[in-house]
Amino acid sequence: MICFYSNQRKVNVIYELRIYECFAGKLSNLHDRFANHTMKLFEKQGITNIGYWVTDVGPNSNELTYILGFKDAAHRTKSWENFRNDPEWQKVFEESHADGIIVKNVRNQILIPTPYSPVK
Repeated sequence: MICFYSNQRKVNVIYELRIYECFAGKLSNLHDRFANHTMKLFEKQGITNIGYWVTDVGPNSNELTYILGFKDAAHRTKSWENFRNDPEWQKVFEESHADGIIVKNVRNQILIPTPYSPVK
């Protein structure tokens, strides 16, 4: 048997897929926070915004799905640490919860491109 793919290869970039499930009626609050603050704060910490999506067809209409890019695992760890400790983020996070908690659940996965992926 010939194997064309191994997840043990050296990777130059990693992607993080994140899915935020919002409480009922709170997705627009999350959109506002990302559009007006979070994306800029990610960039400030060296995190690459790859893309953001919502469900158009299917049962999960209260979710925001997005992908971030990092140079490597160490860069991801350091960037998230810096982001969480950023006083500007802490203020934005607190203010965004003035009318209640927005996000009910967060799921994430670390992804690496396959050798045949158009996205490297």
